[in-house]
Amino acid sequence: MNADERRFEVLRAIVADYVSNQEPVGSKALVERHNLGVSSATVRNDMASLEEDGYITQPHTSAGRVPTDKGYRLFVDRLSEVKPLSSPERKAIRSFLEGAYDLDDVLRRSVRLLAQLTRQVAVVQYPTLSRSTVRHLEVLAITPARLMLVLITDTGRVDQRSVDLGDVITEENVARMRTMLNTAMVGKRLSDASAEVAQLPELAPGELRDVVLRVSTVLIESLVEHPEERLVLGGTANLTRNVADFPGSLRQVLEALEEQVVVLKLLAAARDPGTVLVHIGEENEAAEMRSTSVVSIGYGSRDNLLGGMGVVGPTRMDYPGTMAAVLAVANYVGEILTAR
Repeated sequence: MNADERRFEVLRAIVADYVSNQEPVGSKALVERHNLGVSSATVRNDMASLEEDGYITQPHTSAGRVPTDKGYRLFVDRLSEVKPLSSPERKAIRSFLEGAYDLDDVLRRSVRLLAQLTRQVAVVQYPTLSRSTVRHLEVLAITPARLMLVLITDTGRVDQRSVDLGDVITEENVARMRTMLNTAMVGKRLSDASAEVAQLPELAPGELRDVVLRVSTVLIESLVEHPEERLVLGGTANLTRNVADFPGSLRQVLEALEEQVVVLKLLAAARDPGTVLVHIGEENEAAEMRSTSVVSIGYGSRDNLLGGMGVVGPTRMDYPGTMAAVLAVANYVGEILTAR
């Protein structure tokens, strides 16, 4: 191998040891632990070169070296492909996720699974309603003057609302209204369905106009975004296991996660269900996230991106393992939700 390739092998070994042991790495330890095929003196020279180029640095208290954000970036960029999980791991993920009974349960299970697999904080964005379409609207008479509306989207989201009509309605008129509403809404994106529903009171027969107006008002509320449900988090306690990875910044990271807006912006960049994105340290736009790395991906299908998911952890992260877990979980969540 040439000098550049040898230096990269030294960097790869430093990343592996530091991620594993959380201790700065010296040349002697590298020669002992890794089959680099060169002398300790050559490794020292390569480390000096890597340090000069900004890929590793020396903490104040140690003679060893640790990777910088630039070093981690080169390491991640040189991963030729995301290593797949083992067959038993993939089988366990599929089995765990397929046990979910609705969208909320799928996302809760995804977060718990990702947090366990990566030992980091897992985040999953709810499918954005603007991309969802209406699969069906069920209209049920709870009493002769009260209806239950059950809106089901193609992503599996179920929203139930009740409507007081102020007057009695016959079963025949409930059926007429159910047909009218489904004809206007089914197969349309939620924003388009909302516009269609807004026009229904004017088009409805005179005897149904007042009822349709009340139902339409409630339905339009169901068709707009639910901002409080945009993000599901899990494994926040994993951050506190390694406080040393966040010198003076752990509180800021936790606050940013709590506010969610910062994380949603990062997940919004994940537009492709097949491509894992990695933002390392200073690459993160938000100042409070610059002690972290964010590994993210879109989920759904190439034709129908539903949302983003990923993990947040320290820059001292097992990147190959984390990227493999994020890719696998996203693939299965996408399969489950687009098949529903």
